[in-house]
Amino acid sequence: MENKEPEIIVGLDIGTTKIACIVGRKDEHGKIEIMGYGKAESLGVKRGVVANIENTVNSIKKAVKIAEEESDVEIHRVHVGIAGQHIRSLQHRGNIIRENPDEPISQEEIDTLIKSMYKISMAPGEEILDVIPQYFIIDDEDGIREPKGMLGSTLAANFHIIVGQTAAARNIYTCVKQAGLEVDALILEPIASAEAVLSDEEREAGVVLVDIGGGTTDIAIFKDDIIYHTAVIPFGGQIITEDVKEGCSIIRKHAEALKIKFGSALAEKNSDNEVVAIPSLRGRPPKEITLKNLAHIIEARLEEILTQVDNEIKNSGQKKKLIAGIVLTGGGSQLKHIDQLAQYITGMDTRIGYPNEHLSVNNDEEISSPIFATGVGLVIEGLKRNVIRKAIEEESTDSSKRHKKTKKSRNSSLSGFLESLKKWFENDPATETKETY
Repeated sequence: MENKEPEIIVGLDIGTTKIACIVGRKDEHGKIEIMGYGKAESLGVKRGVVANIENTVNSIKKAVKIAEEESDVEIHRVHVGIAGQHIRSLQHRGNIIRENPDEPISQEEIDTLIKSMYKISMAPGEEILDVIPQYFIIDDEDGIREPKGMLGSTLAANFHIIVGQTAAARNIYTCVKQAGLEVDALILEPIASAEAVLSDEEREAGVVLVDIGGGTTDIAIFKDDIIYHTAVIPFGGQIITEDVKEGCSIIRKHAEALKIKFGSALAEKNSDNEVVAIPSLRGRPPKEITLKNLAHIIEARLEEILTQVDNEIKNSGQKKKLIAGIVLTGGGSQLKHIDQLAQYITGMDTRIGYPNEHLSVNNDEEISSPIFATGVGLVIEGLKRNVIRKAIEEESTDSSKRHKKTKKSRNSSLSGFLESLKKWFENDPATETKETY
């Protein structure tokens, strides 16, 4: 047999505080090997949404360049994470009547059903960003996870549909394009993070993934390995830093350093005599801040965020069924005692999630930090989606209309919204198109 090189996937996490570019592939044991990664300060993103195109493009280029140098891979295509307070989700059922019920269900038919969901009418200014099958129904037999190869007259499915603002998604696409890259897929960030930090057993038992980033807190709820609910709360680590800045009357740089080094989510864990001195402005004496006062400021804001998380869990209707509790990840999850506060507010078991569940043992220790959960998850999710794409292409290659169907299957690997983005960008005379590799 011919030995093929493992497929390389690049994840691009465009966050509020950082932009991370991660290059990975599967090793011989089926684990993810991170070949290299780069990160840069995010200067053009606020609360998960692009606010300045030029600054965002420059940050992307910087992160990609570092990743290329580390991995010795020339990067042209990326799987991009999308988040922001404009994101919402809904449930929908779709179905198709099969032309040949005596033939086994093909991957191409499954893909056709999924793509039909992109035609659902949305409010003005909104578009369907992603469609995720929960389970399939064949001739009224429901709960089917893998319909491929089965027989039946009708194929239906329950879908979890991700909806977002068209302008926000276009801006992300524009930034990536202007950085000289092609978008393979737009992937909701909490779903990517879940791929990196959750175990199969947790997804089966029922679990809440809470990714506390710089600008937003992203939520994804799983039960029976099915995604039931996603949400984005427009608060994250940056607003905690702002609270510390205002509450302690210090500059932002010192507030961020103070939060990271001495911050705690529980004031009761600090005593009154624990004091830290912060450099003051020129000519003024250092400012002394008690760690208990610092923790009171952090705890108050985290209580607000975690209460909103608890409300989203209740709204999903699954709270009493989530045996595995809550998994916290993202940069905000590194605050001391945050798992204890989350458990107190929600009443659910809580742990910190590290993206080492699927990583090989030879990876850099830094990449196992919760900060990189989304980026690692984008690589994992990208590998999964490419398996589906290849299955469709192989089916088309085996058919009698090889050339036409292969071309069609390549297009079908992109979401309906991503296809429209590509057409919009290519037809916009104000944008400069570049050669696709």
